[in-house]
This record gives sequence, C-alpha cells and structure tokens, in this order.
Amino acid sequence: MKLIIATIKPFKLEEVREALTDIGVRGMMVTEIKGFGSQSGHTEIYRGAEYAVNFVPKIKLEIVVAASMADQVVETVKSTAQTGKIGDGKIFVLDVAQAVRVRTGEMDGDAL
Repeated sequence: MKLIIATIKPFKLEEVREALTDIGVRGMMVTEIKGFGSQSGHTEIYRGAEYAVNFVPKIKLEIVVAASMADQVVETVKSTAQTGKIGDGKIFVLDVAQAVRVRTGEMDGDAL
C-alpha cells in the first residue's frame, strides 16, 4: 500500500476529486493548510496598504491506495491539478506498513 500526500491549489480540489473518483479511488482525507515553497509567499494590497502574505492557502490530500494503483493516482493528481503557474503543489509517495478499518477490524488492502 502507498500513502500519497499531495498539496494543490484550493480551486482545483473538486476537479481533482472527480478525476480520482473516476479512476476508482474510494476515499481520501482533505485538509486546508497554509504553506510556502519556492514562491516564498507574495505581497498584496488591501485598502491601500501593502502587506506580505508569507503563507499561501493550499489543500492537502492524503490518499491510501494499493501499490499497483499509486502511479495512476500520482499521474491523475499531477495532470488535473496542474495550472502551469508557480505554486501548483507537490506530491509525495510513502509506503504504508499497515491499515486497519476501525469499525470492522479489516486489515491492510481490505481496510481500504
């Protein structure tokens, strides 16, 4: 099993969710986060005053899938979330040692 962690722009969430559902992803966790990467934030003008936005709003997706499906999920997120502009996000893939469904006690692949 693989854990895929992706950060994307907030307005891309619904499009990414639909694309992942279409390829068979059955669940995901979504968190609203703030962060920065190579863009290191930006400046904005509000009511005539300029101020620095050091942390940019993002969405973090956490998706656990069978290892055989990981590449397809990564490609789907990458192609769907991409705008071609700075700040499109990152994708990380990690190994998952164990998964347990709390309600039924099912383990690993059955728990997904």
